[in-house]
Amino acid sequence: MEVHKKHYSVQMMCDVLAVPRSTYYHSLQKTESTRERENHAITKKIIQIHQESKERYGAPKIHRTLLTSGLSVSLKRVQRLMTKAKIRSITKKKYRPYSSREKVMERKNLLNRDFSTTTINEKWVADITYIHTVRDRWCYLASVMDLHSKKIVGFSFSRSMTTDLVMTALGNAYSTQKPAKGLLLHTDLGSQYTSSAFMQYVQSRGIIQSFSQKGCPYDNACIESFHAILKKEEVNHVQYQDNQTAKLAMFQFIEGWYNRKRIHSSLDYNTPQTVENQRKQSA
Repeated sequence: MEVHKKHYSVQMMCDVLAVPRSTYYHSLQKTESTRERENHAITKKIIQIHQESKERYGAPKIHRTLLTSGLSVSLKRVQRLMTKAKIRSITKKKYRPYSSREKVMERKNLLNRDFSTTTINEKWVADITYIHTVRDRWCYLASVMDLHSKKIVGFSFSRSMTTDLVMTALGNAYSTQKPAKGLLLHTDLGSQYTSSAFMQYVQSRGIIQSFSQKGCPYDNACIESFHAILKKEEVNHVQYQDNQTAKLAMFQFIEGWYNRKRIHSSLDYNTPQTVENQRKQSA
């Protein structure tokens, strides 16, 4: 009837076919199936989770969040709905302004890529990364991570990449976590971490130092991974005007998002703070 209605009236075709005209008009109204209604509802929740993560979550984390909320849905279905809605995780390649060519002395690698732990405050890793600003150019973030919880237990932000920068980050971690003596701290061979002032600070608190081999980023892969996440999910999508603006953004990302809200597949989709809290409760 749709094909021939340009040539014949609807009433005539209905009379010939013995079909009530109301039936014809009702057939034109597309009925949404149960599956379609479910897809619309799931897509709405996907969009909400994606926006709450500031577009940082991809299908696996969105899928896990949906399951946690009580919605039973497969990962493939989430991926299909995200593709249809043109929803994807934001990612951009990590960038360093230059590489160090300084000659360094090899030191003991006590961690030896053994990232396994039994509790919090057993093994920490630390590193520095670069953050660009419009007015103040390059600024620097020093971070300290607990390998058990993946929590950033201490950090410091400055316009200068100095020993004070890394000492402040470690000091913040130490005062907050209050680790027992014998804690292992692993870093690269940067001059800030091998300086006499830093090494004396570490020794005075009963912390044992471990160092990556030169040119081996895999020796400190966990903290490198965190800084990569920071760049992909935050830094590479924002133009910071100055040091203070960037400093506030780093605080919001680490304390407001990464430690307390961002779920990690390596932590069975828990947050670092949740893992730490659970460990403290079971102690």
